[in-house]
Amino acid sequence: MDYVEITVSTSSLGADAVSDEMLRLGAMGTQILDRADLPDPEKPVHNWELMDQSVIDNMPEDVQVKAWYGEEETPVILEKLRSFLPTLRESCHFDLGTLEISVQSVQDTDWNENWKKYYKPFRAGKHLVIKPSWETWDAQEGDLIIEMDPGMAFGTGTHETTALCVELIEDYYKGGTLLDVGTGSGILALCAAKLGAENITAVDIDPDAVRVAKENAQRNGIENTEFFCADAGKAALELEKQGIKADVVVVDPPRKGLNADAIEALARIAPRRIVYVSCDPATLARDVALLKERGYTLAKIQTADLFPRCAHIESIACLIRE
Repeated sequence: MDYVEITVSTSSLGADAVSDEMLRLGAMGTQILDRADLPDPEKPVHNWELMDQSVIDNMPEDVQVKAWYGEEETPVILEKLRSFLPTLRESCHFDLGTLEISVQSVQDTDWNENWKKYYKPFRAGKHLVIKPSWETWDAQEGDLIIEMDPGMAFGTGTHETTALCVELIEDYYKGGTLLDVGTGSGILALCAAKLGAENITAVDIDPDAVRVAKENAQRNGIENTEFFCADAGKAALELEKQGIKADVVVVDPPRKGLNADAIEALARIAPRRIVYVSCDPATLARDVALLKERGYTLAKIQTADLFPRCAHIESIACLIRE
């Protein structure tokens, strides 16, 4: 499938409103490129503020908001966007920039190649090392190395919530079977395998993700993991029907959280540990309360503020059943 990248040139003050509208129109994601967001490289406050000068040099002079849509829906999206932008200018009493629109096609292969430019080996937790298949790593004693090729699955392990999940698995995984619901590129399932999981079942709603996860398992010589395609809630129900049990379940549902049937299915699967990845604190609180009614205790919760321009926050919770 090919995608279309739509870019709107605006100002720092207008970027949020433009991004919100592009998301409302069904964008798969947005990106705001704004020089004002970059720290002064000569006065770093935190480690992450140390950056190469080329990053600043390659930033556009104006503020750009980029969004990605399916190729077939683009004509309708452009019509609605061209109707919205003049209305936005009339309603705002500040500079919105040019509001010029540009469009370009993006092929699947472009996504894959762009990832390779920025994906480097790194440590996740105390012993795990995640590295792309095209990079080298000087292994130290005790290193458990996982080779990853994210492909279209976009699961490299560098995402903050993924890295936090790896740490939780390393801290709380005490052996046994594992169920990974929403596996993506298979990163968490492979980490669990390296840490000694006996048998792993991993599911994802995206067939591309399942294909990539299988390839990553083969690349790492991992043979005790079964991957298949399914929705997170439906997967929990189906696995429970099949009598599949797990000592640990990692679940990463959409913003709406788990439905009541999925909660019941999890309770019947009865894992000793549940690692719950959430992008909505409200649905997480609801589901944790329901799981507590079914015998689980909230052992740890950690948050990651990945969206500083909005109210959303990601959380990772670990629940234990004694």
